[in-house]
Amino acid sequence: MTKTQHLISAETLCTHYQIEFSFVDALHNIGLIHIEIVEKKHFIHQDQIADLEKMIRMHLELNLNPEGIDVVFNLIEKEQELQNEIIFLRNRLRIYENE
Repeated sequence: MTKTQHLISAETLCTHYQIEFSFVDALHNIGLIHIEIVEKKHFIHQDQIADLEKMIRMHLELNLNPEGIDVVFNLIEKEQELQNEIIFLRNRLRIYENE
């Protein structure tokens, strides 16, 4: 098993999605994605590709910069936390309703 088995070259991704590496690097710098460096080459783990694709669409279709994308992802994360809390509370409420 090689070090890069589950990693995809950032160069390949930039070519495929027609984006500049500076955009990917900016996403990395604000903590939205993680870039791994192996033998002086930049790689992104395959598990991050779906989120990267969402970020690219936000950038291209909504003209959001990396900071704007960070805000959107934080809001989405907060929404998910609130939805999970609602599910938890509904389940707890059912316990008391069944008594």
